[in-house]
Amino acid sequence: MEYIYWAGFFLIILILILIAGRYRRLYLLERQSRTSASVRYGKFLEHYIPWIKEIFPHDPTKFRFIGNPIDGILFDDDKIVFLEFKTGNSKLSETQRKIKSLVKEKKVEWKEIKIK
Repeated sequence: MEYIYWAGFFLIILILILIAGRYRRLYLLERQSRTSASVRYGKFLEHYIPWIKEIFPHDPTKFRFIGNPIDGILFDDDKIVFLEFKTGNSKLSETQRKIKSLVKEKKVEWKEIKIK
């Protein structure tokens, strides 16, 4: 009789583990889908931010979209600005942080390459 009790107990535990695994997979798929949609939304939006006056206080015709590793460069009348647009909880990538650091340290230069 005790054998049947333990067999039933282990069967219930096994079923709970299988159910938990299934819900975990569904959760991960849902989270991945939300993250992917968020990234797509951000990539779509970064093309249009310069044209939204409430967000972008500069002349949008002076902005040049690059896309990667930063979103673009603003060629203002008195300065040049490297721009990165972020939506939601997104953060700078390691490469973007390095670029930001180089700009802050004034390690930016002009180089002209002539082709004959």
